[in-house]
Amino acid sequence: MVPRELIDSAQIPGGDEMTLYRRGADFMIVVDRNELMSTRMNGSEEALGTMACARVSGVAAPRVLIGGYGMGFTLRAVLGVVGARAEVVVAELVPQILAWARGPMAAVADGCLDDRRVRVFEGDVAEAILAPEGGYDAILLDVDNGPDGLVRAENNRLYAPRGLSAARMALRPGGVLAIWSAAPDARFVTRLKAAGFLVDEVAVKARQNGKGPRHVIWFATRG
Repeated sequence: MVPRELIDSAQIPGGDEMTLYRRGADFMIVVDRNELMSTRMNGSEEALGTMACARVSGVAAPRVLIGGYGMGFTLRAVLGVVGARAEVVVAELVPQILAWARGPMAAVADGCLDDRRVRVFEGDVAEAILAPEGGYDAILLDVDNGPDGLVRAENNRLYAPRGLSAARMALRPGGVLAIWSAAPDARFVTRLKAAGFLVDEVAVKARQNGKGPRHVIWFATRG
């Protein structure tokens, strides 16, 4: 087996240490021995982007907010389906993740952060949601393993009633809040509905070939 090579590490504000490894051509980001993301499994992250944008495909110049750059799979998927007039805001809390995208993972990033449609917000996506300009057609959240903050306790506020209300207010009518999760959560679905969303829960496979673990994406539409 090809040994795993340590590339770099970063401190998550208010959370644990995040470590970047490489094994052969694959990269993986690990937090507290949990593999948070990997270039080997990106199907559900891409589905988050394409399926959310499909729900607002009638908008000529969509404004999209992506919470968490990660390894850029969701961003590249969004850029592949939105038109030239779109604006895509990427909120990333950990500066080193952006440095990795432009450094050791530049080939994976494939220049997506430099696309003229992209604006990078270096900070908490919760702050981007509360920004006065608002007016998003889609907000895509993949900042943790799901509605329970595993990586960072403060992420819980995004999924609390107040956070969901803020996201709903930041969306235009008919806009979509799309949330990635490693597993289903019936109580969270109830919370989404209580916040005034119409909810569609979709199960997707972790790998592009339809294999691997099954993840969940909630598409919550503002009526």
